[in-house]
Amino acid sequence: MTAETATAEPDAGRPAGPALLAASSVSKVFGGLVACNDVTFDVPLKSIVSIIGPNGAGKTTFFNMLTGLYKPTSGQIVFDNSDITGDRPDRIMGRGVARTFQNIRLFGTMSALENVMVGEHSRMKAGLTGSVLRLPRVRKEETRVREKAREELAYVGLKPQSFDQLAINLAYGDQRRVEIARALASDPKLLLLDEPTAGMNPQESDSLTAFMRQLREERGVSILLIEHDMKVVMGVSEWITVLDHGEKIAEGLPAEVRSNSRVIEAYLGTKA
Repeated sequence: MTAETATAEPDAGRPAGPALLAASSVSKVFGGLVACNDVTFDVPLKSIVSIIGPNGAGKTTFFNMLTGLYKPTSGQIVFDNSDITGDRPDRIMGRGVARTFQNIRLFGTMSALENVMVGEHSRMKAGLTGSVLRLPRVRKEETRVREKAREELAYVGLKPQSFDQLAINLAYGDQRRVEIARALASDPKLLLLDEPTAGMNPQESDSLTAFMRQLREERGVSILLIEHDMKVVMGVSEWITVLDHGEKIAEGLPAEVRSNSRVIEAYLGTKA
């Protein structure tokens, strides 16, 4: 089964510019289960694109291959002109890929500030010896890291009085903000957001949608989004790819994907 573009002319209206990330014929098989099948997909530089599909479509599995949590069974993934297929998550993050998770993964007994400082680990230079001896350069780096963490928390909209609160005590929306701030602390070129508005009220979802645009405009970060809230997807995406049962069934501009017959069938089924 092949994917169809949602437009008459292939790639018409697609965000211009070179691909920051390109996945070619990527598949993932768990035993006899094909979770992703021959998916080709790319994220243009400084773009906001989305992957949608019903539950079990293979979206998070695809995310996990892009970030190194899963190794593709076949296919190739290239990021910023480097082959990262099957590379370790820490090395992929070091190249400039950061992500959030569908289920928030914060250190509950650490403060919001400390959680974000963890996100800067890939950019720190202090080794074991320097950390144990508390050398001046290490103390200076820790001061810089702490200040940057405060800046990122403020940037995502967390109130200063919440910086030192334990993550487990924060409201759900604030925990999402901390997770995004932690991802931004690694200075990514590409930010992957896995259902970031899950559990948010409409006002919080609208605020996050505006923030994604702000992030792209102010920092030049490309954003890849998985999201079930179609208002968010249609409102912020420049290009949408649709997965169903691990296969790409459609892609195109938001308005075109919304009216695509195969997309409607995947979400709503067909009449008996």
